[in-house]
Amino acid sequence: MKLIAVNVLIFLGFMCPAVWGQNLAVNKMPAGWSAETPREEISPDFEYNLRGGPSGLGSFSISTDHRSGSFGWFQKSFPVEGGKYYEFTALQRTKNLKHARRTAVARVLWRDADGNRVKHDFVSDASYARGTQPRAEPEFPAVAEKLNNGWSLIKGTYLVPSTATQGIVELSYRWQARGKVEWSQVDLHPTVAPPARKVKLATVHFKPVDGDSNIEKCRLFEPLIAKAAEQGADIIVLPECLTYYGRGLKYHQCAETIPGESTDYFQKLASKYDLYICAGLLERDGRLVFNTAALVGPEGFVGKYRKVTLPRGEIEGGITPGTEYPVFETSFGKVGMMICYDGFFPEVARKLSQNGAEVICWPVWGCNPLLGAARACENHVFVVSSTYCGVELDWMISGIYGRDGKILSQAQEFGEVVLSEVDLARRLIWSSLGDFKAQLPSHTPVVPSED
Repeated sequence: MKLIAVNVLIFLGFMCPAVWGQNLAVNKMPAGWSAETPREEISPDFEYNLRGGPSGLGSFSISTDHRSGSFGWFQKSFPVEGGKYYEFTALQRTKNLKHARRTAVARVLWRDADGNRVKHDFVSDASYARGTQPRAEPEFPAVAEKLNNGWSLIKGTYLVPSTATQGIVELSYRWQARGKVEWSQVDLHPTVAPPARKVKLATVHFKPVDGDSNIEKCRLFEPLIAKAAEQGADIIVLPECLTYYGRGLKYHQCAETIPGESTDYFQKLASKYDLYICAGLLERDGRLVFNTAALVGPEGFVGKYRKVTLPRGEIEGGITPGTEYPVFETSFGKVGMMICYDGFFPEVARKLSQNGAEVICWPVWGCNPLLGAARACENHVFVVSSTYCGVELDWMISGIYGRDGKILSQAQEFGEVVLSEVDLARRLIWSSLGDFKAQLPSHTPVVPSED
């Protein structure tokens, strides 16, 4: 793609005349910076304020007029040492943007001394082009923190490919009319390797046939929870509506408050075995009954999720759908929950992912296992499912899905506990796609609201 160096307005506390016909980044902006656009006809307005930014250290800004579709970016090449870790940081402020995640986008591109693309040093184990050495695609630093002064911290830590000698930083504005983005204190500097975040995810494959009360049903799971704890599990997922299974009762007859008797019991087990437990229960809240997944941990009750999508039988049985997509902080990372029929709809897992979920717990009576793979892959999250379906049905599984949709482990027999150790800090890099998880905010389309 041919790039066009465009005009830049320079500010020093007042408007200076634009200088036309040359790249002012060479003369006025900090050394090495330029302003670029694919075509002059879609160029936005570029400005550099020598006293801009929250600390008065200078700022780059891009703005647009009433026309949509404008696209351009500031660019600079930073020297890097291959095989080392580098951290990108910048402060960013937006104005009049409806969807800042798609409009204000920073990227880092790895290149060799001749400006050519380079490859990563590892062989990919992703489900596409497995066994090949992927090309280093652009990195997408994310908003790490929203500051009190109206600015946000943009940040990303990366292992530079060994053949790269430069990291090209792009600060881009995409498409929206009448908006503005400003960046300050932009840097790409050496740093240390981020620590691993290894987590052992576990699930049970079990039908709680015995038991005539909620608490009796819950007690059936302790031997399985103990077995998971013996293997060092950090979290274990139990199936859907476990106090209802096999009792021949109506939903409301098994419903209870949450927190309540069942979560109190599981809290004691979580503390005893030092792990988190996700359990599928039926919840009563006043006159309403919900199909709910509860999360408890060594520290106590963590939170709950109410099933948003209801199949016909639950609607006819008087269950009310939930409306929220909560994600909960645990000692090892961020956990979301969905339940059974939710898996048929991409919106639920996507919303949980957008809210920060790294692991999605999925108590699931039955579902198409391909949808479990899809929900994991399209959001780059780990999905842990617990079902009542036997393997002979060739239907839903009790297992752990990797972020590329591969099944990492799967139970074969009822009464079995399976576990997989994963590293939440390890990025999944695809051939062609690169780090797809990092691209989701800027690439996910805007869907018109129905509200």
